[in-house]
Amino acid sequence: MNDAALEQYLLNLFADHDIELEPDEDGWLLTDGDFPAIRATWHPGDGDQPGRLDIDVVISEERHIEESFAGYGQGDAACRDALDAFVAQALHPLLAACWYVTDDRKIHIEAWDIGVRTWDVFHGATGIRGALTVPPETRTALADALRRMALTPELHWVRVFYTRAADGSVSAEASFDNEPWAEGTAAITSAAWPHHEEAGSARWLTLLDVRDY
Repeated sequence: MNDAALEQYLLNLFADHDIELEPDEDGWLLTDGDFPAIRATWHPGDGDQPGRLDIDVVISEERHIEESFAGYGQGDAACRDALDAFVAQALHPLLAACWYVTDDRKIHIEAWDIGVRTWDVFHGATGIRGALTVPPETRTALADALRRMALTPELHWVRVFYTRAADGSVSAEASFDNEPWAEGTAAITSAAWPHHEEAGSARWLTLLDVRDY
């Protein structure tokens, strides 16, 4: 899928949620000529490897959210597969945290007290590929790790990725504001993940925003 088709896809997708975006000359889609801005970039796979869809959301001059989704299949079908994953897993928490558009049917929202502040927490759906079951204590351990942090009063985001290969080897990674987060990764791996002989992966996105009073 070329850049123009991706741009039109995002314009239509956000219009379906009553958000009118405006394209600029650099391929960004702006909100009323300003932030937040979003851009999608598709990287086709090589041979049997999946392609990669990069989603970047700029929330200020200094800060942007980076998300990536694998796309399986051939040609445009691979890109559509990655777009489906983006919509299912990340679109709605991004809409809620960055554009203040919330669909209670698509997102789980909590209020957490961290330090002296209350935070709205937007949980994206867990994306599963292959044979994998996420133990409930994984999200609890991550929540506990977040509550121990000294958070600056601004939007933050946590990305989690866990994959198990067919040989049983495991790769786990958590990031906080696009940076590797050792405490989050430790929280993921501390949970008792069930053993399966098949390969599988799980990923999700959580955003936290300080509540205004």
